[in-house]
Amino acid sequence: MEKNYERYSRDPDVHKKYGARWRRIRAAYVKTHPFCEKCLKRGILVPVDEVHHIVPVSRGGTHDPSNLMGLCRSCHNKIHHEMGDR
Repeated sequence: MEKNYERYSRDPDVHKKYGARWRRIRAAYVKTHPFCEKCLKRGILVPVDEVHHIVPVSRGGTHDPSNLMGLCRSCHNKIHHEMGDR
């Protein structure tokens, strides 16, 4: 299933943007932000599934922690649905 996600819905250059460096940044971010930031604002503790770029890398965003947000899968999908890119 994960292969199909990568193969059909992501830009082929995604691995240039999200390589080993990104995995290290993501792991460090999740360690310090273990709960979905949207759910946490509502007082609900849900573990992070995705680390979201507030300004997408494709639009000039960076991997800087100030541009990241830890989200559960549901909140992450909702944001991308609202953005119209999924």
